[in-house]
This record gives sequence, C-alpha cells and structure tokens, in this order.
Amino acid sequence: MSTLLLRLAGPMQSWGTDSKFDVRRTQREPSKSGVIGLIAAALGIPRQDQEILHTLASLRFGIRVDREGTMIRDYHTAHPEKGSPYVTHRYYLSDAIFVAGLESKDEELLNKIGKALQAPAFPLYLGRRSCPPTGRVFLEISPKPLEEALRENAPDTSTRLVLDAKKGEQGGLIRDVPLSFDPTHRKYEFRRVVTYPLHPIAEHDPMTELGEEICT
Repeated sequence: MSTLLLRLAGPMQSWGTDSKFDVRRTQREPSKSGVIGLIAAALGIPRQDQEILHTLASLRFGIRVDREGTMIRDYHTAHPEKGSPYVTHRYYLSDAIFVAGLESKDEELLNKIGKALQAPAFPLYLGRRSCPPTGRVFLEISPKPLEEALRENAPDTSTRLVLDAKKGEQGGLIRDVPLSFDPTHRKYEFRRVVTYPLHPIAEHDPMTELGEEICT
C-alpha cells in the first residue's frame, strides 16, 4: 500500500456535509467528498463521469489535523431581483492546516493524481470556490499505509487523525462519500470514521466558537 499526501491550508476553508437552504455549515476537518472534488478538478474530470469518481471514492481516506483553525461566520444579506431580501449564514475555518491521505495499491493512479495536483486542469479550492489553497497542495507519495504515513513527521501542533474505518472497526457515520457530482443529481452515501488523538491539547468546545467572530 502507498499513500498520496496533500497539504490543505489557506486563509479560509469550508467543508460542508449537511448544509441546507440559507445556512452553510462546515465540518472541523476536510470531507472526503471535498477532497475527491479537488482531485477531480486537478484531473479535469467531468462532473458526469461516475466511473472515475467511483474509483477515487473507493480509496481509503484520512486526515491529520495539524492546526484546528477558528470557526467564523460570514453573514450575508441577499437582495434578489424579485422577492424580499433574505439573510444567509456561511461558516468557515480560518487559518486551519490539514494533511489529507489517500491509500491505494494502484501507484500508477496515485502518481497520476500527484502530477495533476502540480498542474491542475481547473482551479483548486478548499471546499468552496471562495477558498483557494496557499502553498503547494501535493506533498509526496509515501510507500507506507495510510495511518503510518499520516503519523510520520507529524508536527507538535497536530491534534488528531480522522480515518476511514477498517472492516470491523466501530466509529461515527459521515455522509460524504460522493456517488455523483452531477449538478442535477448530486448523490452521497455514508462512511464510518474513527478518530485517534495525537499530541494532547487543552480541551475545548468548538460550538462555543460559532458566535465569537463574524466577518461581513
């Protein structure tokens, strides 16, 4: 097994999996659908190509959280041409840093993805078009399996790993495995994830951050 490693860092990121209507939330770490979408953009894959999407979505996925970032809320007042003004709330992670890993036996596929990330067919973004990455995205292709590759060289600021559960492992459910990116029929399914702590940090409640900062 080999693992493709990506660095996901920028002023703002947003990885929503349950956003609806006028509230656009974000997870505390990148979603599998968001990272697969970034890779698909780099490869220039059409949204309707479900065959390659299935191949990418079947890769074992994991995230190392190197810096948690701060949750911020962007408050909008929209004024449509017809109808009354309305308010939207969009949540982002500010100044977060992650390392994402995709594990596969197919080194040719990982090499293809790595080259595409260095010369992407379409612009890359961190969950939303308004969130471009800073610095290089492609790090390396490690000859080690996913968890070992993510643990290696983890900085002291790293707080946790969030990994696709192996067969038989218990964990939480997240609905972020992309089955279709077709704008007319987006479709996702659930995956089971496990979280492992890395370096200890002061315990905090991320929900308390939601009202701390507002950008307009």
